[in-house]
Amino acid sequence: MDSVLSLRWPLLESPLVSIIIPTRNGLALVKNCIDSILDKTTYSNYEILLVDNNSDDKEAIEYFAFLNTHEKVRVLQYPHEFNYSAINNFAARQAKGEVLALVNNDIEVISEEWLSDMVGHVNRADIGCVGAKLLYPNNRIQHAGVVMGYGGGAGHAHKHFDVDHLGYMNRLIATQNYSGVTAACLLVKKSDYWAVDGLDEDNLTVAFNDVDFCLKILQLGRRNLYCAEAHLYHHESVSRGYENTPEKAMRFQREVQYLKST
Repeated sequence: MDSVLSLRWPLLESPLVSIIIPTRNGLALVKNCIDSILDKTTYSNYEILLVDNNSDDKEAIEYFAFLNTHEKVRVLQYPHEFNYSAINNFAARQAKGEVLALVNNDIEVISEEWLSDMVGHVNRADIGCVGAKLLYPNNRIQHAGVVMGYGGGAGHAHKHFDVDHLGYMNRLIATQNYSGVTAACLLVKKSDYWAVDGLDEDNLTVAFNDVDFCLKILQLGRRNLYCAEAHLYHHESVSRGYENTPEKAMRFQREVQYLKST
């Protein structure tokens, strides 16, 4: 097979990274997510902003209160209707870091250097959004870059391929540019985030807000990047479920149409 170089960009600067994790209840997911970040991440200059969106589970609320005492964690209250874009924008306004990391509550760290590898790229002046290699719990690919047009709007490259697969032209194991990456685990400079007014909380409340965001970042003259070295599990759709009700399906179709027309 052809050889592929894995380049680790030097961390000449180690900016504070604000890791934003929205949740509603989800005690087991949140604990697994945050424990894996705290226990495994070698990059040390980060804060975690856990955004509680109307949790009503007593044990979850108690755990969040306990987390709020941790030196690296702040728990923010967002007492409004679920709107993924608005929740992240709300937290981004309170973030202290120069770099924002949008992270789902169903993410679990695998590679200890995940944040170091991603920060090394996001530090580069010409790079906008940086995404990770995300795996399903069965060790098949969930995300390795977003391709426009796939599935009618945008879709994940190499979805369900085995973790050891090289991908088309080695694209699963090679860090490279893509039109977009998923906000299930996405790093971006805070200055770039606000240069495009953050996520679109008016038109894209749940789906495709990350794709729209990445396309706006491209218009700044940045390149979006899939970081093949950063490995994490993504227990996808465990917390919110699938688009399996008439209301969710209608909202999803509106957001697909908005993405296409915009």
